[in-house]
Amino acid sequence: MNKNYYAIIMAGGVGSRFWPVSTTEFPKQFHDMLGSGETLIQKTFSRLSKNIPIENILILTNEKYNNLVLEQLPLIKQDQVLLEPAMRNTAPCILYASLKIKKINPNALMVVAPSDHWIENENAFSENLKQCFDFCNSSNSLLTLGIQPTFPNTGFGYIEFDKTDVHPIKKVSQFREKPDYETAKSFLDSGNFLWNGGIFIWSVKSILDAFDRFQPEMNALFMKGFDDYNTEKESAFISDNYAKSENVSIDYAVLEKAENVFVLPATFDWNDLGTWGSLHEKLDKDKNNNAVVNATVLLNNSSSNIISTSKDKLVIIDGLQDFIIVDKDNVLLIYPKSKEQEIKGIVTQLKG
Repeated sequence: MNKNYYAIIMAGGVGSRFWPVSTTEFPKQFHDMLGSGETLIQKTFSRLSKNIPIENILILTNEKYNNLVLEQLPLIKQDQVLLEPAMRNTAPCILYASLKIKKINPNALMVVAPSDHWIENENAFSENLKQCFDFCNSSNSLLTLGIQPTFPNTGFGYIEFDKTDVHPIKKVSQFREKPDYETAKSFLDSGNFLWNGGIFIWSVKSILDAFDRFQPEMNALFMKGFDDYNTEKESAFISDNYAKSENVSIDYAVLEKAENVFVLPATFDWNDLGTWGSLHEKLDKDKNNNAVVNATVLLNNSSSNIISTSKDKLVIIDGLQDFIIVDKDNVLLIYPKSKEQEIKGIVTQLKG
């Protein structure tokens, strides 16, 4: 296994569209959402460890989830868990981790991956990752794995690549924001658009050069602590300075500005597991397209529902179509799948 390979697993999100199962105290990446026997972060760690030495896998998460990470990933040591004292989106945490890695190994190649996505055919994922590492090892490139779109999804950003590029890894023309339905349809018809799955591969040198060029203030802020990284002084520096960073995504901060961005169309099946509806797609269904997690059910005249409860709860439903039914502790959620994006707003409303 190549000692120059590193991974950053981003595990700081709350997953509020999966409320009431996913909460601020116990977010979705720490749940077995698929009923597979492994939590989402455990599956991600296992998948990446096929290509990357375990000691080179770093977990980026909010400081409140430190114990959850160590419980669920017993092979990880405390110094591999990078604790964010404030939520500041993906750019600051990637810069922080990249500088730590540079100090250990300036020749490192790294993959940045979310902790909570579903990937089918992990062998294909490993092959794609190796292909990306090889590419980044021989060129100054910022590379992303693009997902082949299967329908005109309006909930994802898209990556447009050069139609004339005949190479397996293609030059990115531009990143496109989440489109409306008609625009998404035109993207699929064009044949040179991919979903932005948020998986990135680059050398530590390439990404730090890009931060230096496109985010000089953020880069200067984190560079002030370079001598402290990987020492006992690191925690105090991050605690004092992390929240001063701009709240911005890696896409907006760097990738949309850089000219050396490439994409490999992935050969594996992928789902971001962002909503109850996306989970419904990946679970086994009965003949009426109902998906069930844990519950024992008796369903009449009901179709295309997802039902999630504690183990062995009996749920009886008649005459319900396209609903999310979730029973968790003291909360019962019965909500139309067509309005699933609004669940995040309900969580905010309840806090208010």
